Amino acid sequence: MSFTLSPEALLEALHWRYATRKFDAARKIAAADWHALEQSLVLAPSSIGLQPWRFFVVTDAAVKERLMAAAWRQVQVVDCSHFVVFAVRRNLGADHVARHVARMAEVRGLPIESLAKFRDMAVGNLDQARAEGRLDKWQEHQLYIALGQFLASAAVLGIDTCPMEGFEPAKFDEILGLKGTEFASVVACAAGYRVPDERYALMKKVRFRTEDVIVRV
Repeated sequence: MSFTLSPEALLEALHWRYATRKFDAARKIAAADWHALEQSLVLAPSSIGLQPWRFFVVTDAAVKERLMAAAWRQVQVVDCSHFVVFAVRRNLGADHVARHVARMAEVRGLPIESLAKFRDMAVGNLDQARAEGRLDKWQEHQLYIALGQFLASAAVLGIDTCPMEGFEPAKFDEILGLKGTEFASVVACAAGYRVPDERYALMKKVRFRTEDVIVRV
């Protein structure tokens, strides 16, 4: 399969992307573009393919206002077109693996019995991580893979983003109805379009030299 995006176009999009401080509150993401961004989240890779997440897309102005209050009044929350909260599914176990295996069988047209070895491996990995006290943190890390895919996909579409950890997770959970559930807020991302006079957009991107971060072995 070939893709039309050239290496030059990809790098141009990544250079263009930055953590947007000021969004144009009057400009909204078109439905087709937003559908593509939602699918970039659905298609995000995860360890063993377990997808330990749920993505809450917030466009309601009143809910945005409440979330902004729990994010130290960062205006990106209310001014962006779509605000996404990345929530992890905590304490994964055999029931989650069973749902995943059932979906694999459905999509690939396989008898569910043929996936028993994979199911046992996945459950064993989760049980080991739980015993070592690292299960939830391991699953939280998966959300950053999805976030990275979302940021890159948005840049390719010419849509601005601002990833955010600066909020009170417990308050986000309460606002989104997650309190007492198996889900918990971890990170968020505003998406929309920058204002024309955004000074940060004009600044050169500062990164270490390639030879300082890339080691070819």
